[in-house]
Amino acid sequence: MARPSKAEKRGDSPENQPRSGFVSLVGRPNVGKSTLTNALVGEKVAITSSKPQTTRHAIRGITNRPTGQLILVDTPGIHRPRTLLGERLNALVSATLGDVDVIGMCFPADEPVGPGDRFINEQLDKYPRAVKVAVITKTDVSSKKAIATRLLEVQELRDWATIIPVSAVGDDQIDLLADELIKLLPEGVALYPLEQNTDEDLEKRISELIRETILEGVHEELPHSLAVTLDDMIQREDKELLEIYANVFVERDSQKGIIIGNGGERLKDIGQRSRAAIEPLVGQKVFLSLRVKVAKDWQRDPKLLQRLGF
Repeated sequence: MARPSKAEKRGDSPENQPRSGFVSLVGRPNVGKSTLTNALVGEKVAITSSKPQTTRHAIRGITNRPTGQLILVDTPGIHRPRTLLGERLNALVSATLGDVDVIGMCFPADEPVGPGDRFINEQLDKYPRAVKVAVITKTDVSSKKAIATRLLEVQELRDWATIIPVSAVGDDQIDLLADELIKLLPEGVALYPLEQNTDEDLEKRISELIRETILEGVHEELPHSLAVTLDDMIQREDKELLEIYANVFVERDSQKGIIIGNGGERLKDIGQRSRAAIEPLVGQKVFLSLRVKVAKDWQRDPKLLQRLGF
């Protein structure tokens, strides 16, 4: 006769065991993955924008609940690449999906399931280890009829472990989604300290906040050509002030002009709004220096991609 486990001796049922693991949110660009990540974490750890391909690296957001720890990996949107950067972003997604416990595919409620969604759904078959769930996003901007139609369309794609409609903006069913995802994770203790909500380092979070600010209101061709790096961060000793020196890279002189604006007005506005976003993160006043530089066709140049962190 088998000996009872330690959990059984304590009277704990398997359902009560803590769980922890990794969940990757995937989907077409701009289906609400980053907004959903932030809603689940309860804090902004991923930048958001209406522009596609905003996310460029795997961001880990950490959610702690009584039933376990959920580690969310927000990835770039899967797409058919047209540049070396696009190829590397897709490779990053593939590497991430091979290591996670659950894949949550996001479908916007306000758009019909299309070829791009079907393409990504087919790619998920490459990762048999992960449990597949479907998340219907943006229910706050969709009618009940549209949500019902989307549920039927998504249900036909595969045998999902669960399908949950949510609104990250309206905070609708976010807690339910978190609890359902944790139920699908393996049993185990927390992998990160309970007070930690992301594994992003401070420099990366600051550079991403600057990029998000620039993305707001720019032309369609500019988002893909933008990259932000930090040269230095200096904590002043004579006053409570953090000095940040950042570079904004674009691919053409015309794009540099768009960011700087007439008489430098747009760059000044970017600096002001970036500081307003950074100061709550660092907990003090910030001096921000922005330099706009041209790195011609950096998305296609292996050396420049490496220099810019890709």
